[in-house]
This record gives sequence, structure tokens and C-alpha cells, in this order.
Amino acid sequence: MPSRFAVTSVAIESWLSVMLRAVALWLIFSGAVLAARPHNLLVLYSNSRLVPGNVAVDRGLRDSLALSSASPVRVFSEFLDTPDFEGDRYEQTLTTYLREKYESHAPDVVMVVSDASFAFLMRHREHLFPSIPLVHAVVAPSLVRASSTQPGIFGVPVEYDFGGTIEAALRLHPKARELLIVTGSSTRDRAWEERLRREVPLIAGEHRTEFLAALTTAAVLQRLSQLDDRTVVFTPGYFADAAGELFSPRDAAARMAAASTAPLYGPFDTFIGTGAVGGRVPNFEDVGRQAGKIVETLMMGGSPTSMPLPSVAPTTLNLDWRQVLRFGIDEALIPDGAVVHYRKPTFWEQYRFVATVAATVVLLQAVLIGALLLERRRRHRAEVDVQKQRVELAHASRLAVAGELTASIAHEINQPLGAVQTSADAADLLLQSGGDRREDLLRIVTRIRRDNMRASDVIRRLRTLLARHEPDRRPFDLNATMNDVATFLRAEARRRDVVLDFSNSARPLPVLGDQTQIQQVLINLVINAMDATADLDMDRRAVAVAAEQHGERARITVRDRGHGIAADQAAKLFESFYSTKQTGMGLGLSIARTIVEAHGGRIWAESTPGEGATYFVELPIHGATTLASSIPA
Repeated sequence: MPSRFAVTSVAIESWLSVMLRAVALWLIFSGAVLAARPHNLLVLYSNSRLVPGNVAVDRGLRDSLALSSASPVRVFSEFLDTPDFEGDRYEQTLTTYLREKYESHAPDVVMVVSDASFAFLMRHREHLFPSIPLVHAVVAPSLVRASSTQPGIFGVPVEYDFGGTIEAALRLHPKARELLIVTGSSTRDRAWEERLRREVPLIAGEHRTEFLAALTTAAVLQRLSQLDDRTVVFTPGYFADAAGELFSPRDAAARMAAASTAPLYGPFDTFIGTGAVGGRVPNFEDVGRQAGKIVETLMMGGSPTSMPLPSVAPTTLNLDWRQVLRFGIDEALIPDGAVVHYRKPTFWEQYRFVATVAATVVLLQAVLIGALLLERRRRHRAEVDVQKQRVELAHASRLAVAGELTASIAHEINQPLGAVQTSADAADLLLQSGGDRREDLLRIVTRIRRDNMRASDVIRRLRTLLARHEPDRRPFDLNATMNDVATFLRAEARRRDVVLDFSNSARPLPVLGDQTQIQQVLINLVINAMDATADLDMDRRAVAVAAEQHGERARITVRDRGHGIAADQAAKLFESFYSTKQTGMGLGLSIARTIVEAHGGRIWAESTPGEGATYFVELPIHGATTLASSIPA
């Protein structure tokens, strides 16, 4: 039985386990609630909602907060609407309004935009948001330094570069001799005028300077419309003119730029697009984006002091390309790093990647085409060399055939020469016998002439066969070629005891090509056929050669009654240097195939082992088909 101590111990462990789980769940739930609770950001702008600078700062701020991975941020915006509303009574009313409005929606961070809202909050911070961090944007460095003793103030000051803008304008217009400066009548306008009167003498140098300060807008526009290209206009815009008409600086600049016949410059990026040429300006959207990063850091519990913040917001020369063209500014005078707006990109700038890829592809294609042309030229040279070698090889093959037919050729020549000799002896006897034997002598002379022609014809055909010549493409009758081959080979057939039967076609067989080459093909085939019957009985030593028309082709068949062709030899029969003879070189049939195919024909063999072989040659009949453009040997 368990002891009381053991039971108590188990109960305690169970209770502790339940408590720990409850604490863990509470921590998870509370953390999720805290993470899900949105932070409040109050943004206090100096002037109205639609001032372009305010719009740009707001856009940069919200873009920065949207990229944040922290909890969501609710942004509340308030506007002092200066210089329309000013004074102690107005500020007291506004302070009460802000304190009561945000009593139930206390901001985690307060952000002020521009000098007036910063100065307002510094005067009333203790009554409004005494312990809440303050982030400033578009605030002058002098105001920030004056409040450096107060805790929890963060931001990047903005110094409008009046002097840098004027210097850039005078460099871009080297012919200018006069600098005209336009300011307004409000408190802020007068502060800008005082600053410009201090700085301009140090910048203008030899340029004559004229101030148009606290005039009516009509007077300003009238004066600007009378300027020439020797004048440069600078203005920060104005909030009010001498007639009490209220403006935003951008609207005032737009009206001045439209009327001015001289180039107009200003220190704000919101002037770009109004007709002003440009200026050295801070980017309000970048300022808002930087302020958003500071706000995000504060809401996550971090300290902006660890952030790499610049001591003052950078300024960059911004130009409107349309105004650059309008006033004929030399592009070479535009410094590197300047931001040029509204400039249509060049073809190279707009399609650099596509153009680079296209140029690369074209270059590669050109290289490839060049390589292919070079390879084609090399191949053509190689084909010419091969053709020459084939001519030489075909000629050598004909010489080899002539060597095999030497005895037969000698017999063919000796027969008519022997007959000539016999006829000459008979004529000599007749002359020695005396008497009038004129008719007998005429008959003997006729026989001598006939036998001489026989010998001459054999020699002519032999010379034609053995002569080295380029392929000649002309029509000839295949029957006549068969007769010439028969003349060459009949004596060789008798010498070998082979019955040689030539059968011509009943109708002409016109063929376009080289007659000597076709003779060479037939001679090779017939000699191979006679070789195939050399070791057989006399009754099987027979070779039949026939020519006939087969559709649109002329077909020659050479049939023997030899041993036939073995199955393993048939596939290699027409390959170079392959021969079924022990003493053969293996070139005859290879050369025959090359010649036939060059004439647009085909050659093949059929065989029944033990019963002989038949070789077929088909050539296009002239006029029935289109022949090859060239006939290599």
C-alpha cells in the first residue's frame, strides 16, 4: 500500500505541471496579443494636406512602414495649415484639440514634418506628448541643434541647398550675366529672403544680382516675361505675395516658370515638372522613407542612435530634360551623377540587354556562317582533290584492265596486220609473175585497206579507253557502247574459252554522260563475270550481256554461271579495297558504283549461290529524267 508521503508527492507534481502549462499558455496568449496590437503614429505636418512635399514625404513613410515585418502601424495625420492659420490663440486651440483627440489613442511615436510643425511641438511638447519619442523630417539643422537638450528626438535634418543650386545654374548657363531672385511676403518667405541676401554675394561673383521680394504675383510675372538668355532666375517659391494671395511654393514656381523667358531654378524636388529647369535638391520621398525606418526602430524597442544616419539629408542636382532642350543647355556641362527627368531613353539605354543579346547572336551567327563558308571551301577543295584522285584511280583501273587484255588486244591487232602481210606477199608474187593482173592487185589493195582500217579502229578504241581525260558529258547510244566493249572482249573470251553473248536493245538507248566511263564499267563487270567461271567446266563458261529499256531507264545485265556470291560478301561487294579474288585490289566494282551513281543511275548484284551472279546497271534515258549536274570520275 503506498505511503501518505508518496501520495502527497504525486499530487504536488500534478499541481505544478498544471500551473506551468497555464503560465506558458498565458505567456503565449499575451505575447500574441501584444504582437497583434497595432502601434499608433501621429504625423504632424506644417501646412496643408495637398502640398506636394507633404505628399512625397507621406508616400515614402508609408512605403517604409509597409515593408516592415513588425506589428501593424496606424498612421494619424494632422495639418497646422500654416501660413493660413498662425498666432498664439490658434496654437492654444490646436493644442487642446490634439490633447483631447489623442487621449484615448495615445501615439507611440510622434513625427513632425518641416520647420513650423517642429517648432510648434517644441513649444507645446510638455502639454501634449512629454514622454513620447519624436521623429523629425524636413527640418532645418539650426532648429534641431537648438532642441538638442531635449531627450527622445531623432531624425535627419534637411538643409535646402540654395547656394549649390545657384552655382549649378550659373555653370549650366555660362553666357548669363544677371541673377534674378524671387521671394514672397509671408514670414517663411522673408526668412528665405534674408538667407539668400547673406549667401548670394558669396556665390554670384561678377553676376549682377536683383531681388524681386514681396511683390504682387502680377508684377513678378510681368518682369519675368521680359528676360533674355543672359539672365538666370532662382526662387524657393513663396507662400504669399504682396496682395495677400496664398500659394504653395510649387504652385508659385509653376506660375513663374510658365511666364519666364529665362531659365528658372529652385531648391525643391517638387519643382521638377512645373517648368523649372531644376536644382540641387533633397528627395522628399527618400526623407520620408528614412523617417519611416527610424519610426520602425522605435516601435520595435530599439534605439535610432545605433542606426547609420547621415548628419544632413543629401542633395542631388535634378534637371528636367525638356527644359534643358528648351534653353539650349550644353549636355557636356551636366555633371556626372545628376538626375535627369523626362528624358526619353536612347535605343541603347532602353534596349541595352535586348540589343546586346541580338548583337551577340548576330556575331555568333556571323562567326558560324564564316566557319561554315570556310569549311565549305575546304570541303570543296577536298572534293576537287578527291575527284582528281578518282580520275587518276579510274585511269589506273583502265590501264590495269588494258594490262589484263594485252594478249587479246595484241591478237586483235595481229590478225589484220597478218592479213595485210599476206596480201602484200600475194601482190609481190603477182608483180613478179608479169602479165596484166590489175584486177587481182586492186582486190589485194582493197583487202589491205580493210585490214588496215580494222587494226586502226582497234588502236583508236584502245587509245580512247586508255587516254587520260576529264569527264565528258554528252549524249551517246548505249547500244554503240555495247558494241565497242564486245569488240574489246571477244578475243579475251576466246582466249579464256568463255562463250560471250552480247544482246543489244531493239531500239536506241540514248544516255547522257561519259561514254568511256560507261565502257569501263561494262568491261569491269564482264571481266569479273569471266573470272567467276574460270575454274568451271566448259559448259558453264558463259557470260551473257544484254541491254534493254526498263521504264524511263536503260538497264544493262551481266549474267554469269559461276559460283555466285556468298551472303556475307554481298553487303561489302561494292566497297573500296574489298575483293573476293585472291589477287584482286578491290577497286573495280567500287569505281563502277561511283561512275554509275555520278550518272544518276544505280548498280546492284543478285545471286543464287552455286548458280551464278547477275549484275544490274540502270542509267536514266536522256530526256526522261534530270541528270546530275556533274559527273566525277
